[in-house]
Amino acid sequence: MITSPMLRHAIGLGLFAVFTAGLIAVVHTQTRDRAAANAEAYAARTLYELVPADYFSAPIEDSHFSILEAPRAIAPERLSLRRDRAAFRAIRNDAVTAVVLPVTAPQGYTGDIDLLMAIEPDGTLLGVRVVAHQETPGLGDAIEADRSDWILQFDGTSLSVPPPEQWAVRKDDGDFDQLTGATITPRAVVNAVRIGLEFFADNREWLLAE
Repeated sequence: MITSPMLRHAIGLGLFAVFTAGLIAVVHTQTRDRAAANAEAYAARTLYELVPADYFSAPIEDSHFSILEAPRAIAPERLSLRRDRAAFRAIRNDAVTAVVLPVTAPQGYTGDIDLLMAIEPDGTLLGVRVVAHQETPGLGDAIEADRSDWILQFDGTSLSVPPPEQWAVRKDDGDFDQLTGATITPRAVVNAVRIGLEFFADNREWLLAE
């Protein structure tokens, strides 16, 4: 038979467990929401790293749209997006001067690599930036622009420069540098950027429509 003190103790432990579980859930939700907000803010700042100031006359983030609405509905499959991430149009004098596409490299060394890539109307890349990844510090994280200049080698490239068969890292007989001690990460990024350019080419008319 459970005595009254034992019962009170058991009830106290139960209430403590419920309170602790609830507190953990609240903290987890707040942390997750804060991380998502920070990621969105970082992506917004990245837009202005990729697109020169003379390419737009209104805030780029105001011209966001969903690439899942593309008439050639290959966005989820080809761009490997884990969610409906926004794309953007840079507009000046009522003309689209650049399109910023999200793309995910699903075959990074330690997980998915989320990218933003800015493309001019003729299909030339203004630049590429990494907005989220889990690659190894000191190795794979050199894909970040503030870690090394590696990501800058995409500036000015297109589907024809270099030729399609050269869209690979040098270890795979391509034109793009790899990282010292890390080949899987740059290989995944190069492949994702090429796919993003192919998506742009396939949907160019729709993407450039204001």
